[in-house]
Amino acid sequence: MNDGLDLFDDHSDRDHRSRGKRVKLAVFGLLIVLLIGAGVWYGWRQLSGLGGYDDFAGPGETDIVIEVKPGDSTGAIAGTLVEQGVVASSRAFVAAAENNAQVRSIQPGFYVMRTKISGQDAVTRIVDPEARVGNLQIKPGTQLHDIKKADNTVTPGVASLLSKASCAELNGKSTCVAAKDLLQVAEKADLANLGVPDWALADANKAPRERRLEGLVAPAVYDVRPGATAEELWTKLLADSSAHWQSYGMPGIADSSGFTPYQFLTMASLVQREGIEKDFGKVARVIYNRLEIGMELAFDSTVNYVLDRPNIATSDADRERAGPYNTYKNMGLTPTPISSASKEALAAVAEPPAGKWLFFVLCQKDGTSCFAETYEEHLDNRDLARENGAF
Repeated sequence: MNDGLDLFDDHSDRDHRSRGKRVKLAVFGLLIVLLIGAGVWYGWRQLSGLGGYDDFAGPGETDIVIEVKPGDSTGAIAGTLVEQGVVASSRAFVAAAENNAQVRSIQPGFYVMRTKISGQDAVTRIVDPEARVGNLQIKPGTQLHDIKKADNTVTPGVASLLSKASCAELNGKSTCVAAKDLLQVAEKADLANLGVPDWALADANKAPRERRLEGLVAPAVYDVRPGATAEELWTKLLADSSAHWQSYGMPGIADSSGFTPYQFLTMASLVQREGIEKDFGKVARVIYNRLEIGMELAFDSTVNYVLDRPNIATSDADRERAGPYNTYKNMGLTPTPISSASKEALAAVAEPPAGKWLFFVLCQKDGTSCFAETYEEHLDNRDLARENGAF
């Protein structure tokens, strides 16, 4: 028999437990509110300048290379400096940067900084033009190797330019990688591991070993990290170059040409070295026309490519030299490109103007060429070139 007391006791226990849970939840919620409030208060004090922040003092400890990436804000740069041990806190750098407008103009790239310096010193260092290192510019028409001219001047090639860009002074020591070491890697390393694009890999592997990377670095501005090895420098450069080639339309731009992308790139390099930009389209048409009828290209640029001291015009002896790059002696294209080809040269090969030209010659001092359909017309253009003092 149930007298009702047990039922009453059960209700009482449940009410007690329910009140206990509500109290705990209320206390927990209050703690959360207090923590959030404290965080907001601390952040406001920091941003308003009422609160302190960690900062280093003194001359610092060691030189270090840091990277500013595209799109980095002042706060992002500050975060990088903290991660690399340059400044003690982001606020130390951000506060010092507030009165320096140059900070907002910092370009992506690599900078020599020093660990454990103050935020103000970090700002002063990073806006100093001398701090930026690793900047590399490859212009259209640049070859892999240096070009030694008849007047004893030297036009540096990709390897020499990359060598120079690798240089920085860190803790009294140079980070330079010699051009000869870069060229040795270019000759011996696995091209796939270096990052040569798939569309160029098979042909580049068949090329003369000392010229395997010729023409594969796109004309552009690059950032390379001083302190990297020769292999790392090439790998980064070729990866960035591949992205530039894609932006220029490679390899798809070659689809309608009837040639492989690598052959297309080779044709563009010939166009680059044989004419000025306004004549690129006609030079490309001459290449197509000559290849179509089985006529030697007979370009001086390809003969000069392997000469120690090239001239604008080649001699009979130069043109008689044997070798795969002599287009007076060999049919078809050269085994590799002969320089870096510009976006404009690629576009000219992709869509050359219609025409029956088979010959051209530099006929104006500004680099303009005169084009001809017949050899007789070509001889007249050569006479005009001599009258104009073009060569």
